[in-house]
Amino acid sequence: MLQFDEIFSPGRPVIGVIHLLALPGAPGFDGSMAAIYEHTAAELAALTSDAGSVDGVIVENFWDRPFYPTRVPAETTAALAAVTREVVRASPVPVGVNVLRNDAQSAIAIAAVTGARFVRVNVHMGVVVSEQGLLLGASHDTLRLRAALGAEVAILADIGVKHAAALVDRGVVSDAIDCQERGLADALIVSGPRTGAATSVADVAAVREHSTLPVLIGSGATDGTVGELLRHAHGVIVGTHFKRDGVVEHPVDPVRVGQFVAAARAES
Repeated sequence: MLQFDEIFSPGRPVIGVIHLLALPGAPGFDGSMAAIYEHTAAELAALTSDAGSVDGVIVENFWDRPFYPTRVPAETTAALAAVTREVVRASPVPVGVNVLRNDAQSAIAIAAVTGARFVRVNVHMGVVVSEQGLLLGASHDTLRLRAALGAEVAILADIGVKHAAALVDRGVVSDAIDCQERGLADALIVSGPRTGAATSVADVAAVREHSTLPVLIGSGATDGTVGELLRHAHGVIVGTHFKRDGVVEHPVDPVRVGQFVAAARAES
C-alpha cells in the first residue's frame, strides 16, 4: 500500500474531481465514448492549467445516475478503467478513482491496472441508509483484494458519507477510530450532508484530534472557507466549487481552480 505522504508533496493537497459523463449502460449515456474522452481531457486540462493546478485528481462516475448500491456492471468497470488509464497517462498529478455508489473492489482493481494511486471509498465500514438503500462497508474484501493484487493503492475512506445517514449514529470520532484501527484505511474524509454542502469544522477537528491518519475535507470548501478548514485538515477534495459559477452541471473553470488553489496555498 501507499502512504498518503508518498503520493502527495509536502503541504496540504487540493484534489480536484473529474465528474465523468454518463458511461455505457447508464440511462444518461449518449452513445459516444469519444465524447467522454474529450470531456475528460478538457476537465483535466482545466484542473491542471497554468492558472493554478490541483495536486491530484479523482476520476468518478458521477453522472451514472441512478447508482448501483455496490458492484457496478462489467461495462461500467471497463469504461472507467479505459478512461482512468487515459487520465493517468496525461495527468501531471496523482490520479485516484471513486466508483459510485460504493464499489471499492472495482475501484481497487481499476487503480491496480491503470496506475492510479488511490481510491475513495464512500462506505468502508459500518452501515448507512442512502438513496440506494442500505450500503454496507466491505473493508474485509477491499483490503484482501488489494493484498491479492499487490496493488500500491491508498484507501481514502469517508466518515459520514454524503447523501446518507448512519443506521446507528456512533459519532464521527468512533467511526474514525474504527476506520483507522479496524478498517486499516490510509486517510479519512469528512464531508457535509450533500454534494457541495459545507463540511463541519467541528467534525473535522474532532476526527483529527482522535486519529493519526491524514484527514481530508470531502465537500463544500470555497475560497472563503478553505483557510479555516485547512487549519484542521491535511487536504481538501473539491468538485462542485471548481465548476463555472459553482454549478455542478457546468464544466470546470480554470480561473476558479486557480483562485481556490491560491487560497489553499496561503494556509499550507
